[in-house]
Amino acid sequence: MTTDHDQAGDCPDDLESVEEEEDVDESHKKNMDFPSVMAAIKAAQRSSELLASLPPSVKRRVKALKKMQLEATNIEAEFFKEVQYLECKYHRLYVPLYEKRNTIVNGSYEPTEDESQWPSDDEDLPNALKEKAKLDEEKKEAKAKEDPDNVKGIPEFWLTIFRNCSLLSEMVQPCDFPILEHLTDIKTFCKEEPMSFSLEFHFSSNEYFTNKVLTKEYLMKCVPDDDDPFGFEGPEIFKCTGCTINWNKGKNVSVKTVKKKQKHKSRGVVRVVTKTVQNDSFFNFFTPPTIPEGTKDEDVDEDVRNLLTSDFEIGHYIRERVVPRAVLFFTGEGLEDEEDFEEEEEDEDDEEEEGDSDTNTGKNQEQCKQQ
Repeated sequence: MTTDHDQAGDCPDDLESVEEEEDVDESHKKNMDFPSVMAAIKAAQRSSELLASLPPSVKRRVKALKKMQLEATNIEAEFFKEVQYLECKYHRLYVPLYEKRNTIVNGSYEPTEDESQWPSDDEDLPNALKEKAKLDEEKKEAKAKEDPDNVKGIPEFWLTIFRNCSLLSEMVQPCDFPILEHLTDIKTFCKEEPMSFSLEFHFSSNEYFTNKVLTKEYLMKCVPDDDDPFGFEGPEIFKCTGCTINWNKGKNVSVKTVKKKQKHKSRGVVRVVTKTVQNDSFFNFFTPPTIPEGTKDEDVDEDVRNLLTSDFEIGHYIRERVVPRAVLFFTGEGLEDEEDFEEEEEDEDDEEEEGDSDTNTGKNQEQCKQQ
């Protein structure tokens, strides 16, 4: 929608934006200074110098060893394909447990006394306090049975998980919370061929969109790259696809309307243009950046690359950690391993900074933030 206070026939080329634009050359220069790129160039130079200094007979033997190494890499790829097959096989065994968990969370099934037997958190208390805690718990249970408006299931189960997990909470904005209150389940699916996995986010009826399920699929490749076969480290996510969210009118939290002033170069007349731009929201997760088929890795925009890398990490984390251990993320117990993992990452970063004097310590990459 455009509100034009100038003549309708004005050409956009005659207008200049009041806001300053980013210096593209400077941005490109920063990308070229990226430490990992420089490190890769230096490593390649050292390798070439070493090979060039070897006698012809030794070079021939090294080539034979590299050919054997490639065979070993191909065997490793087959190993990871077998691992994927086993993961899919055992995932099917987990599914009945996940489905029963969903019925308890959403209140359609009430666990029996035997099913609810689990050591209390009060076991480590002194006997006097333990007895008091037991009496308090019995009173709460008695009151709950008398209350006709008994709580159904476990309210805000998945929303609490999002709040507790730092990787997910960084993606969630205040505008997302009312929608995530309607999130009833997250399901995962595993495929052997093509090697992939998908996520399903199930929602109850709400005022924001008509979809009952939002999906995200991740495709993986498990073949050594022809250009860098020895860089193979196992299955790699190379593509993800989201879904179309059917937003109700005026309820799309993933976009916002902004007004921008434009000034005519020659006449100095100012007009106001309104346009829709992307807004920070968890639901941008379902519209990831796309890379045209056949695009070389070095031709991918650095910002797009970073967004996709973060997206892949988040999808993998939801599949491997959040869904299988949902109750532990709800109670906060699953966060202990997460904190240990974050501390280990920080230690590794510190070691890299100490070992590379060319690294700019002032640059911090924002982790797993959807734009």
